[in-house]
Amino acid sequence: MQALKRFINNEIVLCIALVLAVISAFVVPPDAAYIGYIDYRTLGILLMLMITMAGLQRLKVFRQIGEQLVAGMTSVRGMVLVLLGLCFFASMFITNDVALITFVPFTVVTLNLAGRKDLFIRAIVLETIAANLGSMLTPLGNPQNLFLYSKAGLSLTAFLRLMLPYSVVSLIGLILCAIFMTGREPVELQEKNEYDRGRRDKGLIAMYLATFLIAILVVAHVLDYRIGLTVVIATVLILDCRVLRKPDYSLLFTFVFLFIFIGNMKRIPALSDALQTLVGKNEVLVSILLSQVISNVPAAILCSGFTEHLDRLIVGCNLGGLGTLIASMASLISFKQYSFVEGADKKKYICVFTIMNLLFLTVLLGMSY
Repeated sequence: MQALKRFINNEIVLCIALVLAVISAFVVPPDAAYIGYIDYRTLGILLMLMITMAGLQRLKVFRQIGEQLVAGMTSVRGMVLVLLGLCFFASMFITNDVALITFVPFTVVTLNLAGRKDLFIRAIVLETIAANLGSMLTPLGNPQNLFLYSKAGLSLTAFLRLMLPYSVVSLIGLILCAIFMTGREPVELQEKNEYDRGRRDKGLIAMYLATFLIAILVVAHVLDYRIGLTVVIATVLILDCRVLRKPDYSLLFTFVFLFIFIGNMKRIPALSDALQTLVGKNEVLVSILLSQVISNVPAAILCSGFTEHLDRLIVGCNLGGLGTLIASMASLISFKQYSFVEGADKKKYICVFTIMNLLFLTVLLGMSY
């Protein structure tokens, strides 16, 4: 029973998606149409990216890059700006989740060495915002972007053009916040890890860079996802099979259950028409509000079935990652990492997090109108 409770607590979104899928299956009994509900291409790309990022993370590639960049800083402000930049720009390619899993613990260690524990909350909150807002620029940045990009049939250029203004304003806002919230006190980081990699590890890094390239080719519609996924899984099975235990497979099942729920809802005329009316005229606002209570990935999947204006939905779901702690599941990663810190003030963290998120959300929502 305790194990079940822990599972539900850790995978609350997955459990909700499962319950919704099961309930909807009683209304629309399973049939052959269920197979058509699922976006296999999105799931395939997600799995390729998760395997690739898990491999590079296990080899500490991202951490090494972060250490080398931070080591060159001589002031607290410069160090915090580099940490924010790492989360902002890395999240565009390695996803917001992986960026935070990598750099938040690194931030705790770095600030600890610098004797600046007082900056824990401010730095981690800004890093979380940076990862959520940096990831919105590219289809690779987060799961909802990947799904909506695929469903909308946008070109990569069109997607970048859509989100670039929000990313630029976000970056300027983050820099201003970092400057305002930190000083120019000198800092010297003596400790540094050594990464003496053998031939095997270097070969694995090259392999994962190749699988990342394959994923990009699939995203760009240059390569069929079935070929790409087969090559990635076969290569990893042969050369580094243990990494297949690392990806967050619960995210894939969450997608599947939500696909089933939405597919069934669209087959109930009265409900489908009502949702079409609600979402179809207010894509940005509805997706932002929905994200606050169920997070932006489920919100993207739920709303996508009831509007043709997927460009507005892309904007809304990305901005919807700001706000409450559960608006973006990546934000929970940061909060959990901070909660492990000795003397963590969780109430203060949530307060600062909410205020800063609402500030950025207000500015970016104003841009959308």
